[in-house]
Amino acid sequence: MRAWRPDALEAEPSRPQILSSGDAGRAIAIDLPAGEALQEHQVHERAWVVVLAGEVELEADGETVAGGAGLFAEFEPGERHEVRARSDARLLLLLTPWPGDGHPGTMTLDDKSHARDLARQRAG
Repeated sequence: MRAWRPDALEAEPSRPQILSSGDAGRAIAIDLPAGEALQEHQVHERAWVVVLAGEVELEADGETVAGGAGLFAEFEPGERHEVRARSDARLLLLLTPWPGDGHPGTMTLDDKSHARDLARQRAG
């Protein structure tokens, strides 16, 4: 068994700390200072955001949800979203499976050479 106390981590602000990573998923802790954001982005995996401390706003598809410790949100693979810290916040991010379909880590060298073009096409 491996266990973590995300509330007791000494993390640098805005620097993700990978807690665990394997085929089943990846767990990441991040401290997000007040006023900063994980700007609008998408990931290849299903993503869960758990607020451990502080207050955040989550936005996806024009919908905004705000909350503090205990807020738990899920995003579909490829769903564009943004996370904004209303106060200093600590988040636990869970991505499954790791890496997801289309993630650069699963691409051939030929696919990687065209990755930016593919990303532009997906963004529309």
